[in-house]
Amino acid sequence: MVMRHRRLLSTACAALTTGLAASLTACGSGPAQPSNVITFSSNQCGGNWGVPGPGWHTFEIDNQSTGGGEIDLIDPANGAIYAEAENTGPGTITPMSLNLGSGTYAFMCNFNDFNTQVGAKVTVGGHAKGTPAVMPVSYNETIPYAKKYQAYAEAGLKVLARETATLAADFRAGDLTAAKKDWLTAHLQYQTLGAAYGTFGDYDGAIDGDANATGVTSPDWTGFYRLEYGLWHGQSAHVLTPVAAQLSKDVNALLAWWPTQQIPLSDVGLRTHEILENALQFQLSGNDDYGSGTTLAATLANIGGTRTLLGLLRPLLVPRYAGLPAVYSGLDQLQSLLEREHRPDGTWVAVSALPTSTREAIDAACGAVLQSLAPIASITQPRNIANDF
Repeated sequence: MVMRHRRLLSTACAALTTGLAASLTACGSGPAQPSNVITFSSNQCGGNWGVPGPGWHTFEIDNQSTGGGEIDLIDPANGAIYAEAENTGPGTITPMSLNLGSGTYAFMCNFNDFNTQVGAKVTVGGHAKGTPAVMPVSYNETIPYAKKYQAYAEAGLKVLARETATLAADFRAGDLTAAKKDWLTAHLQYQTLGAAYGTFGDYDGAIDGDANATGVTSPDWTGFYRLEYGLWHGQSAHVLTPVAAQLSKDVNALLAWWPTQQIPLSDVGLRTHEILENALQFQLSGNDDYGSGTTLAATLANIGGTRTLLGLLRPLLVPRYAGLPAVYSGLDQLQSLLEREHRPDGTWVAVSALPTSTREAIDAACGAVLQSLAPIASITQPRNIANDF
């Protein structure tokens, strides 16, 4: 599935928060917050700092080093992260807001080309609860999950290769009725593989590219959407047979090439959000409907791909993300709404034919589950972890 990113309002909360644990709370930073500027450099991780007591607080992270880096507020006993300021550039000030509870805190600094540092410990007294800390995920912890997804994607591509071969045979036989059925089967199979899209390279555009760049009459437009347009706009088997043959060829080339690739470790968690973000922008909007009216079915396949990733990452998420049950309940609600639009004859209601109230309910359900998925990328991001813990 081609991921064409235009950022959504549903992701604004995650983008604006300045910390890992802050992204696990509601969007917004609570009541008015006291703040103070704390200086960081390649040889000073915060220096001496303090706060008057528990409650919402904003630290102004002043990076006076000569390079960029990441600064986390941690529990010095075990390295669990309360908040983070990522990609702080030299000479910049970045706000870090969170609800400080009673406990002991320290800043941890990861500057480019320097060893990880942990600064002074500061204890906040009392018995107040604040933003919870989240145990970081190390690079070694994520490697098995990336390998498992690599294997899952390879198995899925083998299924896809068989299905596109069947589809190509339909066109050679001139059976457009069978081709419509087998097109949907194969396309939905591809849609379940969305988490790997960043590693499919140019194959993704050839297999699942839209006509936005080329136009629907261009011979350079290939893949599933080209076949969909032809099948539902009266084009003949003679015209579409070479397109289907090229699709099958491209899928087999991707399958042969795939074992040499490697999914970036950070991508596995990131895609849990981006698959459905893409679905909301392009499937649920009807943008990717070239005549079949099956974008709701494609969104269901995207949910399946998301569930696969969540199942894969579950051992990492269960002890770290209290919002995980809300993710599953949100997916269930969205799936139920979509399944209601699957007609008894096997066809689907097109997005353009949905009543306004139904379309709004589906969009709202997708937006809500995106909110709950947003923190997972940060929670499962592999991190350099100091040896002090």
